Amino acid sequence: MPQIFSRTADTWFRAVALGALVVAVALFGGAFAFARSQYWDVVARTPEQPVPFSHKHHVTDDGIDCRYCHSTVETSANAGFPATHVCMTCHSQLWTNAEVLAPVRQSLAENRPILWRRVARVPDYVYFRHDIHIAKGISCVECHGRVDRMPLTYRAKAFEMKFCLDCHRDPAPHLRPPGEITNFDWRPPPAHEALERRLMAAYHIKSPVELTSCGTCHR
Repeated sequence: MPQIFSRTADTWFRAVALGALVVAVALFGGAFAFARSQYWDVVARTPEQPVPFSHKHHVTDDGIDCRYCHSTVETSANAGFPATHVCMTCHSQLWTNAEVLAPVRQSLAENRPILWRRVARVPDYVYFRHDIHIAKGISCVECHGRVDRMPLTYRAKAFEMKFCLDCHRDPAPHLRPPGEITNFDWRPPPAHEALERRLMAAYHIKSPVELTSCGTCHR
């Protein structure tokens, strides 16, 4: 009976099968690594802005409160971007002819807003309000990191579901007294457990179970 397959056919079949397995594992590992990388969640990446605004300079060096520029953070879902006339409150007197501020002056002259690029964004299917979190004692630093130390702003945390759930399951360690919410240097006292219990009661946070309901963030 004539031989249908060559003597090396089995070797080739094993080699191809092994190669396919290696490629599949490599593709899976690459996809997993990409999903966990900064390329996916854009953590620590600094988008190019029309003006190289420094939070470190304005917050740490000049002592400007977050709410001066983000004026709706306590009253609206969005923190808000500063209008050009807010920038010009100072820069009509300081650095008036600086080339780096030319887009700001042009924005004011043309009555056209500056098109800042968003650094922090949650997906459209996530229901999130800044004012609720501020009213419940959550500081800016919890989500945005030490913005006061950033010469150029970048995303400090990966806004994944796990990040939100970790806080919602155990909110007490993340709470602050009302007067310390925008204080980046605030630290809890040594007996912080007692403070946490008082803050939970003061902010009327009764059951973390309600905070982890699907309808809390997905409506």
